Amino acid sequence: MKKMRIALCGLVVVILACFLIKPVRDTIEQLFFLFGMYDVAYIKGYIVSFGIWAPVISFCLMLFQSVIAPLPAFLITFANAALFGWIKGAILSWSSAMAGAALCFFLAKWLGRGFVERMTSKLALEGIDDFFKQYGQYTILIARLLPFISFDIVSYAAGLTSMSFWPFFWATGLGQLPATLIYSYAGEMLVGGTQKFVMGLLILFALSILTILLKKITSRPKTEKIQTQS
Repeated sequence: MKKMRIALCGLVVVILACFLIKPVRDTIEQLFFLFGMYDVAYIKGYIVSFGIWAPVISFCLMLFQSVIAPLPAFLITFANAALFGWIKGAILSWSSAMAGAALCFFLAKWLGRGFVERMTSKLALEGIDDFFKQYGQYTILIARLLPFISFDIVSYAAGLTSMSFWPFFWATGLGQLPATLIYSYAGEMLVGGTQKFVMGLLILFALSILTILLKKITSRPKTEKIQTQS
């Protein structure tokens, strides 16, 4: 209960800051514009403009896109690889995404389904609920394989289930690590339209892996279902 009160107070402060403090409001509007462009160059330019604080800004951007689902995280992953090299970029992207996933999980646990629906959408959340009912903890791995599924919504949805944090955290870490490494490597090597071409190839690859995984899951006995909050 104490944690919930602290989270609610913090959320109220953030919301008030977003509406009442003009520089904060302007920054948020700028971030929505940047993500809405779906262009890695814009994200790179924004991050690098902060100089030595660029890694910190990148980390904060990942947290921001995690909470305000479903903004595209792969843009930050590409940008990090291009700016910091694919190894350091992958470490930064993976660790910040883990922090964002944990934040979404606990916000859902503490603030409930109504809050999650306002931050995402009721329709998207119901779709993820169906995934959890059918595939249980495999949902985390499946969702991370597909770059066009918002993993942040999955993190929120997991917080609404009976799943405890550590199974979620380990599944999140293992599930997102291969994708982060692949996107980081591609992000360092490729630019412009080539990135879009490779992104299409990665989606096809993810779909192929997903098909194999689903076949393996459905061929096994039904997994124990994870209850969700109604």
